[in-house]
Amino acid sequence: MATKEDLLSDVLRLPQEERAEVAHKLLLSLEEGTEDPEAQAEWSAELERRAREVLDGSVKTVPWDQVEERIRARLGQRR
Repeated sequence: MATKEDLLSDVLRLPQEERAEVAHKLLLSLEEGTEDPEAQAEWSAELERRAREVLDGSVKTVPWDQVEERIRARLGQRR
């Protein structure tokens, strides 16, 4: 069985896209079994509520370019 140093060395030789895939799968493996069913149900309910608000027109969406501009302006004020 390979040591972690051997594995790391092998992975670091992969192309960037493949390294990203390995990293993603490793991160996902850390989250396995940590789901809280109650929290999942609450998030699902929240997502449903927000989707209904968008669909029925009770909230107005904002295009990403406008949101990004606002964020950059706020960050610029903090510097």
